[in-house]
Amino acid sequence: MTSLSQELNVADQQCAKLRQLLEEEFDALKSRNLDKFENLQSIKALLLTELAGAVEEQSRQLASANADPSVLTRWEGFRAAMLECRDLHRRNEILILRKRDAIESALATLVGGLEAPSSVDVYDRLGRLNRPRRRNAYAQA
Repeated sequence: MTSLSQELNVADQQCAKLRQLLEEEFDALKSRNLDKFENLQSIKALLLTELAGAVEEQSRQLASANADPSVLTRWEGFRAAMLECRDLHRRNEILILRKRDAIESALATLVGGLEAPSSVDVYDRLGRLNRPRRRNAYAQA
């Protein structure tokens, strides 16, 4: 087994850990467990640093040498797994942004009084969109 192949094994294991960590992060965000989410951030940062170093070294070795086709195939598999991790990270980011937007809208509603911001949709009991009406709309017409 070549050194590059051994490094790919380690990188594959780290990628699997990252994927699991991103799933745990998503679960923590869904359940609003911010303590768990915060604890996962330091682990994720360390893992990403290790992966970055491994990927840089492996890509340098692959570019400089005539690599075995099986190693190239494994490298492509690793890259696909890392792209999946990127998508999982983006999913988590979207969830965070949506929760932040909801909190900002709720705060704007509370601070602004009874009038809801125009960017927030409010639904009635039947699930229909209930837009705020202007009281003097007929008078202005």
